[in-house]
Amino acid sequence: MMLPKDKALEGVKLFVLDMDGTIYLGDQMIPGALDFIHDVEASEDRNYIFFTNNASKVPSVYVEKLHKLGLDITEDKVVTAGDVCAEFLKVNYPGQKIYLNGTPVLEENWKAKGLTIVKEDPDVCVQSFDTTLTYEKLDRICHYIRNGAPFIATHMDTNCPTEYGFMPDCGAMCSLIADSTGVKPRFLGKPWPETMDMIIEITGYKREEIAFVGDRLYTDVATGVKNGAKGFLVLTGEADMQTVAESDFDPTCVYDSLGEMRQYL
Repeated sequence: MMLPKDKALEGVKLFVLDMDGTIYLGDQMIPGALDFIHDVEASEDRNYIFFTNNASKVPSVYVEKLHKLGLDITEDKVVTAGDVCAEFLKVNYPGQKIYLNGTPVLEENWKAKGLTIVKEDPDVCVQSFDTTLTYEKLDRICHYIRNGAPFIATHMDTNCPTEYGFMPDCGAMCSLIADSTGVKPRFLGKPWPETMDMIIEITGYKREEIAFVGDRLYTDVATGVKNGAKGFLVLTGEADMQTVAESDFDPTCVYDSLGEMRQYL
């Protein structure tokens, strides 16, 4: 059962904010989002961090983008599904060779973290939101997966919201690979427990003090409500009230935008 808008924020000390469709659309800041962040910054007992499933970029890129949109933050304020996946690989596949379908910036980021990225004979395969995807890359990852390499995906989002609509995201790419190979990926990022664990480890907050905020039910909201925290939906991106009506779980609360949520801080 959803909580009333004026009661839902009680006890929340950390807002884990999505970016695409929540803070901005493309290169346009969503009205009210910046004011919400400034109000949280000005409060005595509340904080925020950004978490995006969009692993096509790395924290430094998001810091630069937010600066251009009028918000100055440091890299430690941004976590991506790529960071969660990198940590997962370090723990579960230490020292092993990784085939990655991802953007050049993600590949360089992972190399800097000490991961071994290869083009041939991998021990494990990873599909990310690869805006440089080619047929050759798809063919190669399918070949390795058919030959027994574990199939990991940075996140499950089907579409990425933009200012002009939607573009295919990692989940859509994984569907093609799964159809071809018969193997479904092990998804990471939101809404999986590894994301909640990383946020708790990074920030030190308890899960009952945390609220995930975003425009998707099945990732942003689900991370909160299915892992002992709160999950707030904003209607500025992918989901609408029809999505809520058709969902098998309820968000903690639904707000039109961060601008509306700001009224209840």
